Amino acid sequence: MKLVFKTIMKKIFKFILNTIPRPILIRLSIVARPIIAFLLKGNKFTDPIDGNSFRMFLPYGYGTQRNNVLSPSTLSLERHRLLWLYLQEKTNFFTSTDKIKVLHFAPEQEFYKRFKKQANLDYTTTDLLSPLADVKADICNLPFQDNSYDMILCNHVLEHIPDDTKAMQELYRVMKPGGMGIFQIPQDLKRDVTFSDDTITDQKERAKIFGQYDHVRVYGRDYFDKLRSIGFRVEEVDYTNTIPADLVEKYCLAKGEIIPVVYK
Repeated sequence: MKLVFKTIMKKIFKFILNTIPRPILIRLSIVARPIIAFLLKGNKFTDPIDGNSFRMFLPYGYGTQRNNVLSPSTLSLERHRLLWLYLQEKTNFFTSTDKIKVLHFAPEQEFYKRFKKQANLDYTTTDLLSPLADVKADICNLPFQDNSYDMILCNHVLEHIPDDTKAMQELYRVMKPGGMGIFQIPQDLKRDVTFSDDTITDQKERAKIFGQYDHVRVYGRDYFDKLRSIGFRVEEVDYTNTIPADLVEKYCLAKGEIIPVVYK
């Protein structure tokens, strides 16, 4: 019975992800989230962002579906929970007594309201399409002054951008000297060199090759060096390696995922 339920859930979520535009999905999820969270309450897995526990997490994936990755309460994925833990335990993001000026690209639902409420943040969100964006902007032509932000969060954005070099240059331009950023991307760590092919325009083919219909490349390990070539100092942080194995499983993290932490 459980296997049948999981199979049905996978098919439903795959259909939704590949059919409904992301801005509409964001609005719909606000209504659906509390209902799903109530139905899946349990104690097997815990979302460290809000502390709620569930008997299972939801499947997720535009192509191949991953089991137990989408939190019912915050809709966080593995990378979001890992980022939360890193910010909480390794930075002063939540504790700084000085105001931190933050620029957040394509803000995730699980972070948006929480970060907005933080008294120690001067928090601005930006994106071309997201309904959560304070400023509608093209990442390749940002309407912000040079050296403006102490911290930039730009996660799972660059794989959508045809000219990622220009986007990285803009991120570098608006970051303050001494500033910090976290630029997560979907990354194949077995691949030395990033793969892209502009001739692949069919959405199904893109999903098959790049992992998602609106991705334009698969990043390899050379991603870190590309950031360095822009001028950033880069730390390749394998943060799951510092977390006890039982918590990696309980929080449904992706073991071995690298957090790209950059500095100017």
